[in-house]
Amino acid sequence: MRTDLCDRLGTEFPIFAFSHCRDVVAAVSRAGGFGVLGAVTLTPEQLATDLAWIDEQVGDKPYGVDVVIPQNDAGAQDDDPEALRQKLLKEIPEEHFRFADQILREHGVPELPEGDFHAGLFTRSTSTTARLHVAEALKHPNVKLIANALGAPPKDLLDEIHAAGRLVVGLCGSVQHAVRHAAAGVDVIVAQGAEGGGHTGYVGSVVLWPQVVQAVAPIPVLAAGGIGHGSQIAAALSVGAEGVWTGTLWLATEESEMTSAQRRALVAADSRDAVITRSTTGKRNRLLKSAWTEAWEDPEAPDPLGLPYQDLVSGEAVTRLQRYPEAAPEVHITPAGQVTGQIKQIRRAADVVVELAEQYVGAGERLAKLNERLGPDSDASR
Repeated sequence: MRTDLCDRLGTEFPIFAFSHCRDVVAAVSRAGGFGVLGAVTLTPEQLATDLAWIDEQVGDKPYGVDVVIPQNDAGAQDDDPEALRQKLLKEIPEEHFRFADQILREHGVPELPEGDFHAGLFTRSTSTTARLHVAEALKHPNVKLIANALGAPPKDLLDEIHAAGRLVVGLCGSVQHAVRHAAAGVDVIVAQGAEGGGHTGYVGSVVLWPQVVQAVAPIPVLAAGGIGHGSQIAAALSVGAEGVWTGTLWLATEESEMTSAQRRALVAADSRDAVITRSTTGKRNRLLKSAWTEAWEDPEAPDPLGLPYQDLVSGEAVTRLQRYPEAAPEVHITPAGQVTGQIKQIRRAADVVVELAEQYVGAGERLAKLNERLGPDSDASR
């Protein structure tokens, strides 16, 4: 399973595990995969604490950091995250906040104590905070790559990351996006099929992966979207990818940041329960269906705002549901891909890495047997 990208980054398996939980990142990297910490919900100070902790846990093992920074956004000229937050809040119609609060009140989710709010949820998804995230990440030698969930970072930031000797990863959901990322100078491109969780596109994985591989060669491509078994890793590598980018799998691990209600939902869900919604970030986002997503689909609901405004609208809901997960399990907010239908139990992250590797080997052996059946003289073997 070892690819050129493994050698370049110093990791055993080309299994990239995106998670907002530092415990998952550390566990995957220790097990031979490559953990990537999602920084979008963290303040720069919290990120510094988490990266220092991961450094202690992984030794000399590599890992990465994922930020969210659009090429152009509302915070591009603001240096102070709190000043930016206040400016954006004033631009949001009050009806959106009232509607989000109404959903929680109708389902009996308690309010937060006065003054008790996680400010990081109100400062995410802006270039201001993301630049601070990048600056902190570059202080840690084990951070070998910086990924941007919205593609290529602005040129000055990309140059800064390259000057520090780190790789830049851009995520995309179409060939057109991949070509733009390549032209901008990213080092690795993640091609995520529509099956994937979180922000996702319209094209299915099996169609998208080989198209992106061909369009951006020789830039290495990581395949994403719907990967939950080692045989799917084999499929990705067979079409030219140099590894896989996974996310939903790690939500259903003992180490993840998910609440007990979210874990139960992940195990119980069918693939069709992972639906597309704009209710949390304003962008096309795949979440598990819940009372929250269904409420925003109601014809009487306000139209979700764009990024980062809808983040501000949903931020308090995310915090309250994390604080009181058992108050209303039906109203959880859980980004997840269609691979949730393959998840049947909660497991240790290291065990998931090992199982994926074993399943990959099994898939290779099955293909080898098929090739043997063809025989050296068959037309298909030539």
